[in-house]
Parts: sequence; structure tokens; C-alpha cells
Amino acid sequence: MIWEEKLKTAGITPVVFNAPMAACTTYKTGGAAQALALPQNLEQLKNILLFAKENNLRLRVLGLGSNILVSDGGVSGVVCCLKNISGVDINGNMLSAGAGAPLDEVVRKATDAGLEGLEGLSGIPGSVGGAVFMNAGAYNQETFDHLLSIDFMDESGRITTLLKKDLKYGYRRVEGIENLIVLNALWRLTPAQNAAALKTRRLEILASRAQKQPLEYPSAGSVFKRPPNNFASALIDKCGLKGLRIGAAQVSPKHAGFIVNTGNAAAADIKQLMDEVQKRVLAQTGVRLELEQILWGDF
Repeated sequence: MIWEEKLKTAGITPVVFNAPMAACTTYKTGGAAQALALPQNLEQLKNILLFAKENNLRLRVLGLGSNILVSDGGVSGVVCCLKNISGVDINGNMLSAGAGAPLDEVVRKATDAGLEGLEGLSGIPGSVGGAVFMNAGAYNQETFDHLLSIDFMDESGRITTLLKKDLKYGYRRVEGIENLIVLNALWRLTPAQNAAALKTRRLEILASRAQKQPLEYPSAGSVFKRPPNNFASALIDKCGLKGLRIGAAQVSPKHAGFIVNTGNAAAADIKQLMDEVQKRVLAQTGVRLELEQILWGDF
């Protein structure tokens, strides 16, 4: 029996076969996943993890797909989406959130509760797990700033808690967790002296994003990491690359740090445009832009 049949009959977690990843990613393009697992709880997550291990399958973990480009040929093995592991709990100034919770929803709940420390992350479209995995940040604030600890599941299905002080992290990176699945994050926030001003700050950030970023098109946010002492968007703009197109993929005329899907862009078009931007920026400025987004499949 091939593994798909085994998984279909095992009943260990909800699963969709040949699942279009365009429906699961914010770029709205890319091929299918051989199997898309949608665990409802940690036991089902452990079950699919162990199934993949026992059957020598590649297991990829997905949140809200806001930082991923899937190839047109799709991906083999199992994609495990954590969107159902998404509880949020506030107890005093402590906030706990599941990996699949939308980060912006967590920020909204924190600000509604009068708690400072996450408002700079307003409008980031990813999940808590994705934000933790890469130490996402914006508006002079990062995911790790007020983080206390993270719960993980390791390759054997064991759940472990790691304290922030025991992790090495920096700008858009966290070391040593590549083979761990983020389950939950715990923050210690600060009660706001002015709750109304805190809510106003969040609204200002959301308005700024809407004004400056091409939110009207599918994208995956900032394509490249910020180079030392510079900004990727500024370098791309300086090189005259705003509006550059390959197929329906375009460097946003509104914000040079974004590549947008203006219609039915193929993943290959987006990747080719990424490469072209890197090549031209390097040639004109000597700066090698490092990709922030994650590529799945063969390009």
C-alpha cells in the first residue's frame, strides 16, 4: 500500500490530497501539496509527524503562508498546516498564543486589553508560529522583544519549552529551532498608562501600512532582508526597478520591497523577478540582497 492510501485509511488527522497551495499562501500561486494535513490538536499533530517519519516523508510546516513561495510543480510529501492550533489567552499582563493564531489578531487582543509590547507588529499578515520562527518585526519592534518562552514539538513528538534567554536570535533569525515545530508563544507585556493612546498607535500603524504597501495585490510582504545600514526597498528604488515585470509578477510601484501578483502570476515568474532584482542591485550598488522569503519546491 502506498503511503497516501495508508494515510487516508489511518484517520490520524484531517487531510486533503493534491491540495492547491495557491489557496494556502498569500502569493496566491504555486502548485499542489501531495498531502495537506490539518491537525485539530497536538495529538493529531504528533500523529502526522510520526507518520511522516515512519514513512520517510518530507514534512513541511505551514502557518498562514505569508512568507512562502511554492513552486509551480508543488511539493511532495506532507504539508502540515497549524491554523487550527490557534488559542489566545490573556492572564494579567501575560499573553499566550498558539502557533496558528494570526499575529495581527493577537496584537489586536493585546491592545484591546491595554497591554503594550506588540503594537508595532500590527498588520503583519503571518501566524504566531511564523513570526516566532523568523523573529518577525516592524516599526522598531520585534517578536522576541517581550517574549518569555516558546513551546515546541521535536522530531520525536516530544513537547519542550525553551526560554528566550536560552535561544540565539537576531534580525529575522532564530538559531537552533530549524527542526522544531513551534506550538505556542508566551509574552510578558506592559500595562499601558494610556490605553486609548495605545489603540490609536495601532490604528496609525495599520493606516501607514495601507498607505505605503500594496495590500490590494497578493504578495508575501518584504521579499528581501534589510542590508546592514540600508534598506532593500531603497536600493531597489535607487536602481529604478519599481514596476519591473516578468509575466504577471511585478516589483510594486507603491513599495519597491514587495513583489506582487498582479493577475495569474506563475511562481516561476516571481522567482525569476526575485533573481533579476538581486542581479541588478548587486551590479549597480555592490550589495547582495538576501532573500527573506522561503522557497518550497524546485525552482
